[in-house]
Amino acid sequence: MEFGYFTLSDNHYENNTRDANTFITDITNEALYADQIGMHSAWIGEHHFNSLGVLSCPDLVLSYIASRTKHIRLAPAVTVTPLHHPIRVAEQWATLDLLSGGRVDFASGRGYDSREYAPFHVDFSDNQGIFEEGMEVIQKLWAAKDRISHHGKHYQFDDVRITPKPIQNPMPAYIGSFSKPSIELAARLGYGLIVAPFAASMSYGGLKQVADLYNETCIKHGKKPGRLMCSYFIHLYDTPAQEKAQRERQIRYYKECVIPALPGDAATAPPSYRYFVDMVARLHKVEPQMLTDNSVLLGNSQAIIDSLKKVEAAGFSEVILYFNVGMKPHNQVKEEMDRFMREVAPNFEGKHKLRRAA
Repeated sequence: MEFGYFTLSDNHYENNTRDANTFITDITNEALYADQIGMHSAWIGEHHFNSLGVLSCPDLVLSYIASRTKHIRLAPAVTVTPLHHPIRVAEQWATLDLLSGGRVDFASGRGYDSREYAPFHVDFSDNQGIFEEGMEVIQKLWAAKDRISHHGKHYQFDDVRITPKPIQNPMPAYIGSFSKPSIELAARLGYGLIVAPFAASMSYGGLKQVADLYNETCIKHGKKPGRLMCSYFIHLYDTPAQEKAQRERQIRYYKECVIPALPGDAATAPPSYRYFVDMVARLHKVEPQMLTDNSVLLGNSQAIIDSLKKVEAAGFSEVILYFNVGMKPHNQVKEEMDRFMREVAPNFEGKHKLRRAA
């Protein structure tokens, strides 16, 4: 099992003195540090207008990281495809794949925050259809040897061939999923799947249930199941005082960043987002002592190992780790990243072992 660095650039906090530019610089340095300590990948989310996060252009940040690294794989987490024309998305990530020597893992999702859609004049209520068509267009553009045309409900064009093409053929691609329609889309397109354990627990019962649903759906569509990945919040601690601070940090993230971003009102949530209503209701009730490894990796190194062994047993090939959540200081983030790679990662087989041995 491989391990990656992950962030959504959460910065929507009350009385927050950390400005966006500082945090984006910290994130960039943390991703570079991830490469230095042998992490497999860097997954950087797309968020707009500080409604939750502040990093709007993961492609540019990852391009910067690509030029300063040789090993780490580079991925958005995720590209909110409906906010962009699929031709442009296909061009951007193919270009980064070329410049990085074939190190891109492309990941896409439709997001969940209507506040990010409104200024772009994209219909949030119809974003499932926009998302599905856009992903099909991107896949066609990467795979096509000649010029292609497309005439769909949301996108129409004639005689298009993107340049450059990705070095990787096919480009590794994933759907970030909170819902059954997204799992079905990943299976139908032959893409891998990324899930959040806290959402998997609330919607399906756990990661194993999601893995089973995805694998069954791939078989149904005649596709070979792709890689399964999950993202995890992570907080290392050794003392009761540290535990209290870390648990409160996670709850603050839920209350101040996540709940305001999710479509939690049954009267206004589009049909494809109705499952979020229950999720938000449950998040409102979460207290620090209620956090478990159904949603967050918590504890000392052995506790983290024990939790991740269950993830490995469920069939997941990579875990991307959200260290810098909840206003955690930059130096503490780097210390926890280093400790994880020294004390936790060696208990799992993966390329990180080869990097460390070298």
